[in-house]
Amino acid sequence: MNSIRVLAAGSLRLVWPELIAAFKAHQRMNVETEFGPAGLLCQRIQQGETCHLFASANAAHPQTLLTSGKALSVAVFTHNQLCLSVKTALISASADWLALLTDPSLRVATSTPQSDPSGDYTWQLFDLIEQHYAGRGNALKDRALQLVGGPKSPVVPAGEMAASWLLENDRADIFIGYRNYAARLKNLKTLTVLDIPSPFQVQADYALAICQAEAQPLADFLLTAQAKRILQQAGFSC
Repeated sequence: MNSIRVLAAGSLRLVWPELIAAFKAHQRMNVETEFGPAGLLCQRIQQGETCHLFASANAAHPQTLLTSGKALSVAVFTHNQLCLSVKTALISASADWLALLTDPSLRVATSTPQSDPSGDYTWQLFDLIEQHYAGRGNALKDRALQLVGGPKSPVVPAGEMAASWLLENDRADIFIGYRNYAARLKNLKTLTVLDIPSPFQVQADYALAICQAEAQPLADFLLTAQAKRILQQAGFSC
């Protein structure tokens, strides 16, 4: 039986087993997957680590591999958005998402830009806030605690979500992360999930890079209607 190795963005961890199970129902192929911040995974591939397929939380890293000759092709296969997770005790009737986010007394945690696409998308959010409210977006960049996805970030325990782990252990008051976790986070009474409205919302484009031809069947499956349904049910958008 053929076997392929996948390096995949950490935000795909929860939905990946269902995707692979659906794929293997049609293909006799073993899939070994390792998850991590997409920026750091991309660096490993560039440095020569064996990878048949790279599933990134942005399109920039796969495109970098394609440009450098480390990938055969690239395709966007799903999308995500950002949301805020806030300690419920901090929520009041008069405090909307922006008032909470820009309150200088509250600790705002993010992923790490460049290492983790979630951090890059968050910095795009800060830029949008800066365009509408001069000074506020730049102040958020200065205040943000980059606690996830960096080479020296604290390790989130297996089975935990970064947002709940950081907030429930009092490492932050607000966490900006991916919306695909929202349904699970909303089950926690200690946390409240707030959507980010347009025109501030940032779309996260997830792209795959075929690094070796053996991964073509899996890449093809991830672009099917069946895979898109699985991703949508898990909180992604297609």
